[in-house]
Amino acid sequence: MTAEEIQSQITTLESQLTGDMFSDMEIKDKIHNLKMKINGTRPINSEIECVGCGS
Repeated sequence: MTAEEIQSQITTLESQLTGDMFSDMEIKDKIHNLKMKINGTRPINSEIECVGCGS
């Protein structure tokens, strides 16, 4: 998956946010994981989540 494809997914997910913390929690988690892939915080195909933030 390219950075452009990941950014497109992030944009799509961001458009689905409602402003309600509880209903947005899953979407925000997906956005966070996609941003970690773009930033190289963890390997793209890694099953191991970020240890630093506990995601």
